[in-house]
Amino acid sequence: MEFEAWWLAAVPVFFGLGWIAARVDIHQLMAESRTLPRSYFKGLNFLLNEQPDKAIDAFIDIVKLDPETVELHFALGNLFRRRGETERAIRVHQNLLARSDLAQEQAAQARFELGQDYLKAGLLDRAEETFNLLIDSQYSAQARRALLEIYQREKEWQRAIDAALALQESGAGGRQREIAQFYCEIAQDELVHTHPEAAMQMLEKALATDRKNVRAMILTGDVQRAAGDTEAALMTWRRVEQQSVPHVALVAQRLMDGYLAVGRELEGVNLIKSYLAEAQSIDLLEVVFKAVLAQDGIDAAKQLVSAELRRTPTLLGLDKFLEARMMDAPPSAQAELALVKNLVHGYAQKLARYQCSQCGFKARQYYWQCPGCSQWESYPPRRTEELNVMN
Repeated sequence: MEFEAWWLAAVPVFFGLGWIAARVDIHQLMAESRTLPRSYFKGLNFLLNEQPDKAIDAFIDIVKLDPETVELHFALGNLFRRRGETERAIRVHQNLLARSDLAQEQAAQARFELGQDYLKAGLLDRAEETFNLLIDSQYSAQARRALLEIYQREKEWQRAIDAALALQESGAGGRQREIAQFYCEIAQDELVHTHPEAAMQMLEKALATDRKNVRAMILTGDVQRAAGDTEAALMTWRRVEQQSVPHVALVAQRLMDGYLAVGRELEGVNLIKSYLAEAQSIDLLEVVFKAVLAQDGIDAAKQLVSAELRRTPTLLGLDKFLEARMMDAPPSAQAELALVKNLVHGYAQKLARYQCSQCGFKARQYYWQCPGCSQWESYPPRRTEELNVMN
């Protein structure tokens, strides 16, 4: 291909045109930045410095000057909600929805934010109505998650199941563990109202949804025991070990009571001892201690506790050891032992708690759903001191 001389002349021309275009863009950007209110930059600065209260005041000044700024309304509403001023957040988003010039996408966003306001304010019926209007919008997945949260708060477990299934079918991830827990909640209610057949149907669905669901297995044994079939209940509770060894501590007392009911106390004691050897637990020790004390006497109970304390030195174990020592201590030593026992017991009680692995919420009793963060199955079935020793 021959070289054309005019190409050399064209290069400076193109360079000059590019320089002019760049200068025009810079001047336009500078002009637009000068038209922005000073409060806009002040508000951004406050947000970056995590000063939402001052940011709100700055943005309110802008909204007064230019009521048509949709994005600033969204920012204001979110800031109000974060600060706990849900009434003001609701008004902001309601005013946005009332505008006739609002684009469809912006209207959906305003409705979603309004639903969040209602949820934060505890107005669950209004929140549910608002999120239901978003099922077929671009906020479908977020709306379904919010509805699932609402039904759990209201303990509407069947509706929670339907919402979780819809969310799962939409491709938002598996919800089998939660759905199984919802079936367990229904079964628990049926069991309380002495409807064992209905409870068993729900538990079968729970295990069909999540075969590793420990709670469903435990409740199945409860239903069988309530129906008078203690042998079947014992077989069911023993299957918990196959699902999760640490969770046997939750059924230890049930097992011991069941073996006592059928007259096989020794078998029950030996079983719980085998669990204790495999999964160290103060709850298992408590059950075995009481059973050995009733069956074999104080000396055998003391030996059991002493051996366990040497194997796993914990404050909870020491508390139980002192309790055993006080049972046959001479009167002259009772006062001193009682003093030490009370001191150790006070500290041990602080460690005898369950702790959520998600939010750290501590509780004296075991929860399948954390009261702090509402996560399911977030509590390890061990006391906090036991977890610290293991780690």
